[in-house]
Amino acid sequence: MTPPVEPQVSASGAVAAPRPPLTSEDAVRSEDRARVHRARHHRRRWYLLWLLVGPGILAMLGENDGPSMISYATTGATYGYGFFLPFIVVTFAMAIVCQEMCMRVGAVTHRGYGQLVLQRFGSVWGWFAAGDLLFTNLVTLIAEFVSIRVGLAYFHIGAGLAAALGIVLVLFTMSGGRYWRWERIALGLAIFNGLFLLAAIMAGPNWGSVGHSIATFSPFPGGSFNTLLLLLASTIGATVTPWMVFFQQSASADKGMTPDDLKHGRIDTVAGGALAALFGCGALIAGAVLATHNGANIQGLAGAGFPGALRTVAGGGVASVFALGLIEAGAVAVLTISASTAYAAGECIGRASSFNNSPRGATLFYGANVSVALIAAAIILIPGAPLLSISLNANVLATVLLPVTLVFMIMLGNDRELMGRWANTATINKLALAIVAFVSACGAAYGIDSFLQTVHLIH
Repeated sequence: MTPPVEPQVSASGAVAAPRPPLTSEDAVRSEDRARVHRARHHRRRWYLLWLLVGPGILAMLGENDGPSMISYATTGATYGYGFFLPFIVVTFAMAIVCQEMCMRVGAVTHRGYGQLVLQRFGSVWGWFAAGDLLFTNLVTLIAEFVSIRVGLAYFHIGAGLAAALGIVLVLFTMSGGRYWRWERIALGLAIFNGLFLLAAIMAGPNWGSVGHSIATFSPFPGGSFNTLLLLLASTIGATVTPWMVFFQQSASADKGMTPDDLKHGRIDTVAGGALAALFGCGALIAGAVLATHNGANIQGLAGAGFPGALRTVAGGGVASVFALGLIEAGAVAVLTISASTAYAAGECIGRASSFNNSPRGATLFYGANVSVALIAAAIILIPGAPLLSISLNANVLATVLLPVTLVFMIMLGNDRELMGRWANTATINKLALAIVAFVSACGAAYGIDSFLQTVHLIH
């Protein structure tokens, strides 16, 4: 039974409004904040950094998911290093600008993206943002389970185990009733995204050509214009997506970050972007070994096609490492994307939305987390389901739907009533608006070109 709330009496004798009792969520988060306070007080800088990193690295490495890494590798197999290798670095620089805003708004307001959109812009836009996210996340989650399935198929393991693995991971990581535990398990898995860099090293590329490509930013490659637009949109959708915005802002709030933590939050975000760019480039470099071996015709998500093609050209070691990387990339993305869906569901309906709550105290949050993963897992087991089409278009869909999410993010970052002195600077606004314009142009160009081809106005 909850004890009665006693009124607070000030020194002057005035009776203040009663304060609600601390919840179990508050108590758990206060323990984490106490560790941060002690580390800061005793100037234990590296320990403080260890305590505060997490949301940024997970958002970035979570976006280095299966479809993204296959997209990078397919681009390498089709065009070699060329234009797209340095373009990956540019897109992650764009992601850092966007995700820094999410982290800052979450740390300053202690509220998630969905909750703030609902409160500041009304229920219509709040539910539109949530519906946009739910649809995009479901499509992307299907692609993540396909990625796990492709990686396991290389080792002759069936789709049923791929579906079960993803669900077991979701259930296991959220069973502890603490955000800290969930985050540390997910971070431990995310480190293995480095397998793609290991695959690149093992493939024995020409590092001089790699360095020259990054330094010179080669001209846009030739070939089918529609295919190039597809790869351009897909590469953008592999680095900046709506779920990342929801996830990092909500995770920063769930972690209990405050304005005092902004410096470390930026380090976390930049480190995540740098690691993700490095590992993404690794996937492209590994795929580039197929460029002179009919790589443009590899169907990477059909069965175990891509790892199998790598085995033929680069050997079983490279193929095995790449396949294991696909399993890791899909698994981490399943965790983070399911979490972003759960945060959005809880925030928009006004229910508890935190890993620091027990399942009984946050039924909707935990239920949404598991349910969206279960639906995606079930779909990959349907005979004849268009899994290849879903997987190949997941990143493009994210690119098309991203601008609306970013516009709301910019508006929140500029809301001085919410943000005070931590609102966006003029430089951040210019960069963010340029990113929105660029993403919108790329998504629109691919959509218009595809439509014109469909109606046979161009060929």
